[in-house]
Amino acid sequence: MKVSKSLYLQVFGIVVVVLALFRCACPEVAMTKTERMQKDSLAMAGGHGGASTTDTITTRDIVGNIPTATQYVHSPEPAVTYDKAFVPHPIYSVPRFKDCFPDSQAVHLSEAEKWGVKPVTNRLDAEKRMSELVYIGANPYFYVDNLKSSIPYLVPRASTLLNDIGRAYFDSLYVKGIPFHKILITSVLRTREDIGKLQKRNINATDNSCHLYGTTFDIAQNRYKTVYDPRQGFRREVQNDTLKWILSEVLRDFREAGRCYIKYEVKQGCFHVTVR
Repeated sequence: MKVSKSLYLQVFGIVVVVLALFRCACPEVAMTKTERMQKDSLAMAGGHGGASTTDTITTRDIVGNIPTATQYVHSPEPAVTYDKAFVPHPIYSVPRFKDCFPDSQAVHLSEAEKWGVKPVTNRLDAEKRMSELVYIGANPYFYVDNLKSSIPYLVPRASTLLNDIGRAYFDSLYVKGIPFHKILITSVLRTREDIGKLQKRNINATDNSCHLYGTTFDIAQNRYKTVYDPRQGFRREVQNDTLKWILSEVLRDFREAGRCYIKYEVKQGCFHVTVR
């Protein structure tokens, strides 16, 4: 059935009018993503509007009264803001990394056997242990790297330690006036199958690795995940060495508090951490 040109134009005109009226009633439908972000930011700056899920974490989520550990919000301000009277705490680092984090494999292994699960044979065996393990792949305080020789699971005690380290690191960045960056987790739970493959290219991979027990994780020394800032995007404003110095202070405090053992591994480029 053919539709006449005049009827087509009439229907088209009606549709245009309806869409115009709808846009007037709900102008946000025509906004770009950036415009919506700006609108949300302005609304919250005035105390209105709800939180939305994004990759942005503001100081209100990390420091002070935090409603939930995973709340993400848009913010019209930079990730780190201070009042005029704020004086950043100095960065001291630690005297010598090897001296501050000297714990041997034997010490780590003793705690791993005490608090960990029975060594996991392979990935299929790991799936049967999910009642004993906690998934750590998604967290606002740290970032899990693309794991090739391990899987993102820890025993609850170690998971709590890692979460506390990540949060303490954010707190330390805040009081020192440093933009937020997440620590990077490079190795977690390894199966015996993983260990066998890893030994072919890594001389430090032992048969009875602490990573078999779900009590141990590695934190990268000079790689960090920049937290998105609405005004500055993902631009890095601080060097890796500075972030490493601050991380070393945080790790030293946890070690001295009796929460963990730590080995500074130069060749592997990480802090090897086992829960106590």
